[in-house]
Amino acid sequence: MYSKRTVDIMGFIHTDDGVRLFYRDWGKQDGDPKGGRPIVFVSSWSLTSDAWAYQMAPLSEQGCRCIAFDRRGHGRSDESPSGYGFDRLADDIAALLDGLDLRDVTLVGHSMATGEIVRYLTRHGAGRVKGVVMVGTITPLMARTEDNPDGVDPALFEAFRTEQLLRDFPKWLGDNIDPFVTAETSAEMKGWIVGMALQSSLMALLECNRAITAADFRAELPAIAVPTLVVHGDRDVTTPLALAERTVALMPNARLSFYDGAPHGLFITHRDRFNAELLAFARG
Repeated sequence: MYSKRTVDIMGFIHTDDGVRLFYRDWGKQDGDPKGGRPIVFVSSWSLTSDAWAYQMAPLSEQGCRCIAFDRRGHGRSDESPSGYGFDRLADDIAALLDGLDLRDVTLVGHSMATGEIVRYLTRHGAGRVKGVVMVGTITPLMARTEDNPDGVDPALFEAFRTEQLLRDFPKWLGDNIDPFVTAETSAEMKGWIVGMALQSSLMALLECNRAITAADFRAELPAIAVPTLVVHGDRDVTTPLALAERTVALMPNARLSFYDGAPHGLFITHRDRFNAELLAFARG
């Protein structure tokens, strides 16, 4: 039987360009370094591995091995000498999975991380991956282009970077935390989320935002055949529901799980439903 007493491990993975990526590894069975079903969590732009605490703790108690890491330039990970493009970030996921020799992994990503996971799969293959969960996806393409007329005007993204991110990021966080969660979310929980975001390098946030708003995954999504669960709320003001619908339409083995009344931070606000669905998917 799986022991409820788990081993909590924190450490660093070293990448090929010399960056140390902080990771935490919860839920291993005592005496068994490969115990539990591996679920690897990748956080959104500005957030860290801490963001997944309310998934990792309960799921590790139910027999899962839960691993999360801080993206380069975020939290306790080093800043990047090699930029913050999606190829580089996908290679960091590969460094983690290879370094810990993880197999039959369920990859879970929120917001920006959905693009990192897609690029990991198209760049490194799905040999280590059992399934994917995409929450509040940025795929397939956020920016308005000639062949994507419903996207966001790129000038608005640039205005955010110059007029908000590079002028007063703490104020922007304070002004925008309410739509990220729900009216019932405590002030303390909102403060915790904002505090995480303030741990990240401003340069990393700038370069990652440029990557997010320019990336086009339309050609990559049809190549991903692993089972994929796309989770999205209808109150998501960061990434509209239409992105999730288009993503599912492009992927051969994906389905949409729609959360009525859920915001972009649904993994916090709707954690009971999300955790149950994630556990069932990982065990399926």
